[in-house]
Amino acid sequence: MEDSAPPPHLLIVDDDARLRGLLGKYLADQGFRVSTAGDAAEAERQIDAIAFDLLVLDVMMPGEDGIAFTRRLKADDMPPILLLTARGGPDDRIAGLEAGADDYLPKPFEPRELVLRIRTILRRQSAAPAQAAAENAVQLGAWRLDLNRGELRRGGEVVRLTSGELTLMRLLAERAGEPISREELAQATGQAQERTIDVQVTRLRRKIEDDPRAPHHLQTVRGKGYVLWLS
Repeated sequence: MEDSAPPPHLLIVDDDARLRGLLGKYLADQGFRVSTAGDAAEAERQIDAIAFDLLVLDVMMPGEDGIAFTRRLKADDMPPILLLTARGGPDDRIAGLEAGADDYLPKPFEPRELVLRIRTILRRQSAAPAQAAAENAVQLGAWRLDLNRGELRRGGEVVRLTSGELTLMRLLAERAGEPISREELAQATGQAQERTIDVQVTRLRRKIEDDPRAPHHLQTVRGKGYVLWLS
């Protein structure tokens, strides 16, 4: 009989030792493997040694803050990131998502909600290869998007998408040429706010468009939402 897959391994990064301990115990009780770090430098040492499935990262830390750390990690194709912060305003959330975070949860939060968000992100990650089986790649001008790997390729250049960006692109590609409302996209991707879709679209345009301010592929249809044109 084959052994079951090991549980997801999480890294909690927070300078509050008490919160680290409480979160670590709670998440371990929920069936996750858990490691912890007190700041970005300690987290980076662990990331170099261990392949984590997801990072739970505090924004307000001494030294390199969570937003800057997220931006740097995502440039190197790191695992999904869920940001935690006491600053829960819309602008703070948008800043986190623009940095490449997959989700953002303001403090104080209900631990059960944290678990649900973690599982949602992990489920999106694991479901991506199966969902892409029917159509592995789409062409976007000079870019070719591999829907299995979540990679944009143009010659030797490779750009990676976050799990949220890949989920959004998959939905748009499945209905290419058809406008999809922000509300429907938010519901389908598990986002609580439609503005999150706007942020992801802005990030995607920076990756796939020659001129993000005058998009050719990922366009806004006034009063209807967004549409993806393949070529």
